[in-house]
Parts: sequence; structure tokens; C-alpha cells
Amino acid sequence: VGDIESLPYIESVRQLKWELGDNNAIVVHLTLVPYLSAAGELKTKPTQHSVKTLMESGIQADILVCRTEHELSDEIKDKLALFCNVKREAVIQSIDASTIYDVPIMMQDEGLDTVTLKKLGLSDSTPPDLTQWNEFLDRHKHPKSEVTVGLIGKYVELQDSYKSILESFIHAGAINEVKVNVQPIHSEYITKANFEQKMTGLDGILVAPGFGERGIEGKVKAVRYARENGIPFLGICLGMQMAVIEFARNVLGLKGANSTEMDEETAHPVISLMEEQKTITNKGGTMRLGAWDCELKEGSLVQKVYHGKKDISERHRHRYEFNNDYKERFENAGLIASGINTATNLVEIIELPDHPWFIGVQYHPEYRSTVDNPHPLFVGFIKAVQAHKKQQTNASMA
Repeated sequence: VGDIESLPYIESVRQLKWELGDNNAIVVHLTLVPYLSAAGELKTKPTQHSVKTLMESGIQADILVCRTEHELSDEIKDKLALFCNVKREAVIQSIDASTIYDVPIMMQDEGLDTVTLKKLGLSDSTPPDLTQWNEFLDRHKHPKSEVTVGLIGKYVELQDSYKSILESFIHAGAINEVKVNVQPIHSEYITKANFEQKMTGLDGILVAPGFGERGIEGKVKAVRYARENGIPFLGICLGMQMAVIEFARNVLGLKGANSTEMDEETAHPVISLMEEQKTITNKGGTMRLGAWDCELKEGSLVQKVYHGKKDISERHRHRYEFNNDYKERFENAGLIASGINTATNLVEIIELPDHPWFIGVQYHPEYRSTVDNPHPLFVGFIKAVQAHKKQQTNASMA
């Protein structure tokens, strides 16, 4: 509130509330109640000023959700209610939490759900069933073991770049009752000199999505390490493509094998531009996007991961794909295409049957993982990582 960039959004909220009418829309204003350590007190003035600025734009906040480091006293809540022109029950404390997954429970304890339903004229006679959420929280907070997964990417300095993947690890970790420690490793800085040191201590390896040639050789090195050392591996989008390139170079012996995204003149384009993309010059919004169907190979590891399903649908965001001209050579050498889009013949999934757990997918499973429904690929991957660590621990103790 107060930034010029937010004015169109605020005006749209005003118009929407006016069009929908009373009891059909409410405004929940998230605001900060800062704590001044020098004075030893919480200050309500920023919230009062923010609400006043909103009112100048024609919006009256119905509920205040107050972010704070310390408990809000009844006196402070009364003051906020009075000077921000909201009901006392509509002043909701949102204190710092140990995990973001605590927040829904904390908001319920504060009565946010009740006051929201009341203001919308809806019945609150049916109590919410948060059993599954609480079970997740309990497993998340009380893991029985720990594992370390190396996240190989080229945007690791910006943690939110892989936010969906990190959250998917939390979902899968809770199901397996294991804490997943993620070790970010910048693929651009993986060298022969530091390679062993960076890979040491990893129980599993995930090679992350991305675009462009920067850092891909580090990803290829990580894939090879996982393949040759029997470490559970999951490659997503570009990560799957790096697995294909690594196998082509080091198993098939195709020197210089690459993706045409990285090297347009490569002698062995095992990853190539999708056929329908070759005539496109204006590339905005023309990638393969959204949900696409995939048929799983009978008896494959990935079918087991998906609980025996024959067909799945997953979300995509890519422009390059597996080159089917090489498919027979790969499968003869042991890397199989275990998931195919039958409409386009696109290879969606690759795996190594002779490896403990080695899967690469062209799609993005992290987009569909939730607390209630952790994605089976992440669940299966973490389960394999857990088993690998246990096996290594037992071997070292023998």
C-alpha cells in the first residue's frame, strides 16, 4: 500500500468489491506491527497509516492480519480495532512461526476462519477437518531420520528459483518421516578439482530444470557420478536432458553428444528442438506448456512409483525434447523410455533398470505436489534416498 505500482491492483479490488456487493467480497489487509527493541514496544502507527491510505483509495479493510514478532496484547488489538475502524474480532495476530505450515493452524486459533465466514454471511456450523494437515505437521516436525540431497542447478544463489522443488522435498520427507537436508550445488562451479568434494556426503542427487548452456557440463558430471556410483537420481526437464547427454557420451560413446539448445552444430543432437518449434521465430509463449498425457511402460520403475497406473498427466514447460532418432540405440544400451506421449511420440520419462533408482522426466512434477497429495516421484525418490543411506551406513559398520 502506498507504492505507485500497486495502484491498479488496489483500484481493481475497489471495483470488484463494489460490483459484487456487500457480503459477497471482503478485504483482508496483511500489515506489519513492528517491534522497536530500543523502546521495548510494538508500534501500531504503520498499520494505522496503511489502513488510512487504503481508505483514501476507497477501500475499507474488513479484517486486519497483523504480522508480528511478539504477542499482541488485548490493549494493542483494541487500539488497532478503534483507529482502523474494524471489529475487535477482526484483528488477527500472525506471529512468527517455526514453519509456514503452522500458519493455517495459527490462523484458525485466532479465529480468522470464523470472522471471514461471518462477514460473508456463510454458516460456520461445520468444523473444519484438519486431521491430515496436523498429521503432516507432526511427521514434518518429528522425523525419524535425515538424508542429504544435492540440488544441482545454476540458479542456486536465488533460493526461490527452486521453491517448488524445495517444498516438494518437504511434502515427500513428511510422508517418509525423514528430514530432507538440501545441499545446493552450483553447476557452473563444478570442476575436476572440486568435484569429489562437492559430491561427498550426498545420499541422492536431483538435477534441476533450467535453460541455456551455462553450467550444463557441471550437471553432466553430477549425472555421471550418480549413475556410476548407484546414487538415487532424479532429473527434471533439463535435468532429464542432461542424463540423456551423459549416457550418450559415456556409454554410447557418441563424442560431443549434446542438445541443439547448447550446440546447434553438434554431431549427435540427442536432444533437439521439437519439430513444431523449428519454424517459430517469435518464441514468446510458444513452448510446450500445460498438462500432457503420458503412457507408462508396463513393469517399469516409474509405473511402480505411480502405484501401477498406466496413464498419467503432468505439466510441462519446455521447447527441446529427446531425439527419437537415437531411441533404439539408447534402449539397446540399457536406458529405456518408460514414459511416452502417444499423441506426439515424445519421450517423457527415461530410466535405468540396472540402477537402484535412476529416473529423468521431461515434465515438472514439483508443480503438482501438495501437503495433501505429495507427488509420487518425490515420495519414491526420497524413499530410495533413505534406503541408499541405510545401506551405506550398514556397509560402513560391517
